[in-house]
Amino acid sequence: MTLIIPPPVMKELAGLPRAEAERLLERLERIAAAPDERHPNVVALKGEAGSYRLRQGRWRAVFSIEEGDVILDRVAHRREVYR
Repeated sequence: MTLIIPPPVMKELAGLPRAEAERLLERLERIAAAPDERHPNVVALKGEAGSYRLRQGRWRAVFSIEEGDVILDRVAHRREVYR
């Protein structure tokens, strides 16, 4: 179980305030450690099978779980992430 962050998403994370990025990564690591458990503020996205949304303050992380690995797809402000 690992957290996979592609280079373009790392760039998005770098644009977040440092404290928010650290909290978001910490929560994603907890999800990667136990992907089958329920986690607070994680919701399955409708229309995108296997995709989930994690809410951290005003920021959202969209990720998928494949073979136990958490793959981070997008990180953005709440008004921009679903566009």
